[in-house]
Formats: sequence, structure tokens, C-alpha cells
Amino acid sequence: MRSIWKGAISFGLVNVPIKLYSATESHDVSLHQVHNKDGGRIRYQRRCEVCEKVVAYEDIDKAYDDGSRTVVLTDEDFQSLPAEYTREIEVLEFVPDDQIDPIRYDRSYFLEPEDQALKPYVLLRKALEDSDRTAIVTFAMRQKTRLAALRVRDGVLILQTMLWDDEVREVDFPILEETVRISAKERDMAAQLVDSLAADFQSSDFKDDYQEQLRTLVEAKLESGDSIDTEATFGEKPEEEADGGEVVDLMEALKRSVERKKETKKAASKPAKKTAARKTS
Repeated sequence: MRSIWKGAISFGLVNVPIKLYSATESHDVSLHQVHNKDGGRIRYQRRCEVCEKVVAYEDIDKAYDDGSRTVVLTDEDFQSLPAEYTREIEVLEFVPDDQIDPIRYDRSYFLEPEDQALKPYVLLRKALEDSDRTAIVTFAMRQKTRLAALRVRDGVLILQTMLWDDEVREVDFPILEETVRISAKERDMAAQLVDSLAADFQSSDFKDDYQEQLRTLVEAKLESGDSIDTEATFGEKPEEEADGGEVVDLMEALKRSVERKKETKKAASKPAKKTAARKTS
């Protein structure tokens, strides 16, 4: 992993230099848009609505629009804001773990201590573990001041950014104010349903079937030759070999790929055979 930010955790007089890493990544198959006639990649241009010219990235600024007026903010404007250049993760308070509503959590990051900061890092980790509390912190990254929770996961400090109060929507569903009569029998049946599905959560038990099937589809199309040579000129198909290669039916390739996946899963789910113990005379 490559760190994306460097700073220091500050709690009391203790300072812990750290590196920050993204804790999560997408497993989705990466797709892009192409012209369906020749497979040419679709690109988007940054075109100005006023002069209708394509604008270079270095000539683009950010702006705020209130509906009738536009305020342009330059790089110099952002550099005048001190928070962006603060490299301190300031601990504000330690709160009980169960007081944070999970809806507030946003992005997660792993924190690695710098070489000289291992001892204060471990000290903070043990303080959080012993107290069953989460540290509420603020820090600045990518031109935003962020609220975050600092806690321990598998012996590593993890930083989870949190939504501010005004970023969590208030709900008002009038239909929920209506009185609904629930019988004792209905509640009992619902409880039985819950009991029948009760289990300990194991994340490995759940799979993203759509992405697996999409990946299988892509692999099958590659195996069948139903693809475009990216390095070749768009619109030109690779020439067939002189001896005439076997044409693989797409549906057959899909079927084989799916069966292969099923066989792999079936083999993985079979318990290992136990060797019978020999009787001693």
C-alpha cells in the first residue's frame, strides 16, 4: 500500500507521527464507454460554455454559484485558508464506543506509525482498548476540515471520517405516524422468523454475485475471441490464422466458465477425508 497523507495524532502533550492509508478498495470490474460500432474509447472534453473552447486543466478554477452570481476561487484563495495545511489529527474527546451512530461513518483509513513513534502509537492504542472508548478527532485533508473517529481494529489504529450534523438528513414520513395494530400472534411469528435466521455475522459468507458473473462474462468473451485488440487500429479485427482456428461458441464458453466456477466452489466446500486409524493388536 502507498500512503496518501502524512501527519501526527495529537492528544494532550503526546504527539504521534503517522502515515495514512486507504483501508478499503472497490472490487468492481472496471468498465469504460466505447463507440458500439468500432470500439473506440469515448473521451470527455472540458469545454467552456462561453468561448466554446477546450480548456486545459491548469486553466481551470473552482467556483461557487448561488443561482445568480458566480464567485471564482483561485489556487491562491485556497492557499490562504490555514486549515488545509494543518498536518495534525487533534483528539478532542474520548467517547463510549456505542454513542456513535453508524450512519455518520464515511471513509476508513489505516494509520501506520513512523519509525520513531511506535511507543506513543502503542500507548494510544492500549488506552483506547482499555477504556472501550473512541477518540473523536478533527483534521484537514483535501481542502476540507473533517470530523473523524479514531479506534482500534485488529491491533491497528483506524481513522473513520464522519458526517457533520447538517450532512445527515432529517426524516419526516407522515405515514409512520399512523396507528398500526399488530397482534400478539403476528409478533410471535415475526420473532420466530428472526430466530430461524439468527446467526453470527461472517463477512466471508457473502459474495457479490453480480460482479462475479460480470467477471465470468468478460473472461468468457475473451476466451471466445469476442474482443478487440487494444493495440491495433480501432475497427480492424485480427486476421484469422491460415490453418483456421477453432471458433469457440460464446454460450458454450459461458457455460464452461460457470461450470468451472461451480466445481471450484463445490470442491472448496467438501470436508477433508479423514484417514481411518488402524487397530493395534
